[in-house]
Amino acid sequence: MSADIFAKIQANRGPLGQHAKASHGYFTFPKLEGDIGPHMIFRGKEKLNWSLNNYLGLANHPEVRKADAAAAADFGFAMPMGARMMSGNSNYHEQLENELSAFVEKEDTILCNFGYQAILSSIDCLVDRHDVIVYDSESHACILDGVRLHMGKRYVFKHNDIEDCEKQLHRATKLANETGGAILVITEGVFGMRGDQGKIKEIVDLKKKFNFRLLVDDAHGIGTLGATGGGTGQEQGCQDGIDIYFGTFAKSFALIGGFISSDAQVVEYLRYNMRSQIFAKALPLPLVVGALKRLELMRNQPELKNKLWEITNALQSGLKKAGFEIGPTNSCVTPVYLNGSIPESTNLIYDLRENYNIFCSMVVYPVVPKGMIILRLIPTAIHTLEDVNYTIESFSKIIGKLNAGGYMSDEIAVV
Repeated sequence: MSADIFAKIQANRGPLGQHAKASHGYFTFPKLEGDIGPHMIFRGKEKLNWSLNNYLGLANHPEVRKADAAAAADFGFAMPMGARMMSGNSNYHEQLENELSAFVEKEDTILCNFGYQAILSSIDCLVDRHDVIVYDSESHACILDGVRLHMGKRYVFKHNDIEDCEKQLHRATKLANETGGAILVITEGVFGMRGDQGKIKEIVDLKKKFNFRLLVDDAHGIGTLGATGGGTGQEQGCQDGIDIYFGTFAKSFALIGGFISSDAQVVEYLRYNMRSQIFAKALPLPLVVGALKRLELMRNQPELKNKLWEITNALQSGLKKAGFEIGPTNSCVTPVYLNGSIPESTNLIYDLRENYNIFCSMVVYPVVPKGMIILRLIPTAIHTLEDVNYTIESFSKIIGKLNAGGYMSDEIAVV
């Protein structure tokens, strides 16, 4: 007799789902209310918030709010009604694609409805069963899911290990020669958990030895890195070596959607073959017009990125001076590494939120190894140096409690 899917779900809730009843609404799926910014309301009390992907502070920028409201009033969120190939194209969509292409120094761009969807479906579109994928072991889940769709062979290299990447390229080249396929290397501009930049320049240099194309997911790099905010490739001086560049609107743009930029012939191929865009409704015009305004501000107000880095540098240097381990981050992503169990982490977070009024993301197993806790801080251009100083002082107090066993428990905190 076959098993019942619902019975399987009941028996295995998953590594995070098994804690759902105790954690939902507080440690997971929390509700932050009020205007988006460094101070928001959580369960009726104001918290200093380090958990929003709003790097440049554009979510509540007055020009952005004005443009968003005007576009919603002018077009409504139904416009355009249909997939872009059939009836959903517009001058605004094409204008945004052209301006993004110039911003990231590529020939052409295709807009996508969601960043996660864009990476996953572009991988599926670009490679066939004869091709070989080589990818970084700490790639984001959207990349991993795209790789899972691939019906051909894939090789993973150790995180940011160029020697191992070269080793996997040797294997991939041998197999591609046998199958008549091609090789696609995939990595990230900035790894969202550790905050370290991908070794894009070193991977590009491997093109002297191997024949491959490079796809870079630069979700955390676009807007935050590079002289003009053009991303990690610009920061490392190798943007022209990135063959397929992905950026999301979910971080620096403080919006929804994403884009893929590449050679004109590649983007044309994606337009006519990427199923997630051919068979999906076009990005609504208020989002497109809103993205145009955000891009304009990125180009014309460099002080936003400068302020972001002032806060980032103060936060990261202050944490290190106070004795905290923040790992190899060389981006705005600021992880604080601690040792402890999942129950300890929940008690720590409860103390941090309720007694110090600080809200930040907690990362535990299975995202990181057992016994490790990461408190991930996302600085923004609208945080202040006072926010930074208060956070470091508060963290110094909780680490003392953690090391003294003050958060020890066999059960996760009950809220």
